[in-house]
Amino acid sequence: MTIREFKMPDVGEGLTEAEILKWYVQPGDTVTDGQVVCEVETAKAAVELPIPFDGVVHALLFEEGVTVDVGQVIISVRTEGGAEEAPAAEAAPAAAPAAEPAAEAAPAARQPVLVGYGVSEASTKRRPRKAAPATAVAAQNGTAAPVAAPAPAPAAPVLPAVPAQPSGERPLAKPPVRKLAKDLGIDLAAVVPTGDGGVVTREDVHAAAAASVAPQAAPAAAPAAAPAPTAAPAAAAPAVAVEASARETRIPVKGVRKVTAQAMVGSAFTAPHVTEFITFDVTRTMKLVQELKADPDLAGLRINPLLLIAKAVLVAIRRNPDVNASWDEAAQEIVLKHYVNLGIAAATPRGLIVPNIKDAHAKTLGELSESLSSLVATARDGKTSPADMQNGTITITNVGVFGVDTGTPILNPGESAILAVGAIKLQPWVHKGKVKPRQVTTLALSFDHRLIDGELGSRFLADIAAVLEHPRRLITWS
Repeated sequence: MTIREFKMPDVGEGLTEAEILKWYVQPGDTVTDGQVVCEVETAKAAVELPIPFDGVVHALLFEEGVTVDVGQVIISVRTEGGAEEAPAAEAAPAAAPAAEPAAEAAPAARQPVLVGYGVSEASTKRRPRKAAPATAVAAQNGTAAPVAAPAPAPAAPVLPAVPAQPSGERPLAKPPVRKLAKDLGIDLAAVVPTGDGGVVTREDVHAAAAASVAPQAAPAAAPAAAPAPTAAPAAAAPAVAVEASARETRIPVKGVRKVTAQAMVGSAFTAPHVTEFITFDVTRTMKLVQELKADPDLAGLRINPLLLIAKAVLVAIRRNPDVNASWDEAAQEIVLKHYVNLGIAAATPRGLIVPNIKDAHAKTLGELSESLSSLVATARDGKTSPADMQNGTITITNVGVFGVDTGTPILNPGESAILAVGAIKLQPWVHKGKVKPRQVTTLALSFDHRLIDGELGSRFLADIAAVLEHPRRLITWS
């Protein structure tokens, strides 16, 4: 009987951490090779992780809601036979220096790349740190030490609190951790690191922040609580603790929401945005929607106004192909796209995502309907893959479903334009010389003025409206 460890894998997205959303197994459960044991959320999407071997769950190393770095052990499993892999928590402190070269060798094979940043070979090396007993670390950080496995470590005398960082040495921490410490007003040099190689982790910073506001007697009681087997890992304890009398609540921004915020800031201050509006009569399109719903050739397909709006956008792109482009900053070139990956902005519980329909320009109306339905269902389930959100060219965002008339949308990074569709409402409208109640909507088109000038943007928006005002143009202009 051996203990094997499963580490947080690099899911191939160029990311270095993920949040554990849900565990599907508990200690004592039997698992088989390929069985999904948990769901994690990276900065791009939710991903299910399968275990790569058979056995019985020995321990879950992190609780739900905890953000874990790639390469950290998240679950240990008892297996029959095979090469033995001792859990990190059971290794004796004296053996740590000897095991250090092996621990450094593993990350060298994986070259995580953050967006816009490469990783040098030297970045995987860590300066050696003097190991500190878990109890002393917990005492200084103000929390109980995490218990990685039920088996207790060999008894060791409780040492006095060790210095957080050697004098004159810059603390080791990732940029997000440094920013977190800055935001919380924590001096990294005063934080005891618990990460591999003496790296300060998010949990260390949160623990130090909690200790700084806790009563002075609390640290003294921490060592006594450390041996308790039910002690949870230092997780997001200070994350969203709301009291009845609280006047403010702080919500950590992470995962999809964090990346969306960064992308929108980058887009807003990189691409010169221009937004144009058009209000028009879509009564004929709404009638066509009802006729298509009753068409036996389209039975079983989801037919709605968004489907015809998407088709109108594709027709307008065919008439104005120069709008389907991107800006190459490095080469200072405009890249014309001869394909359309049509993005559909989707609001999900984890934040706004923009998956796209690959090669939408080549799809029939029925195929486009199937793709839209699949895209929306996948997004609502939180199963949208990173590949589904890459290489978009133009996006549609339907704010009308919220009863909103229009807006000034921000471009999805790397795309040339985004169309906001407002609510379709019955309004008084001049039709054939008389005021009549008609179905009216407003479209707002934001575009990158480096790629699309005012004339091209106006013609493109006018063509979309013309198709939806007289939907027979779906045929005559195709």
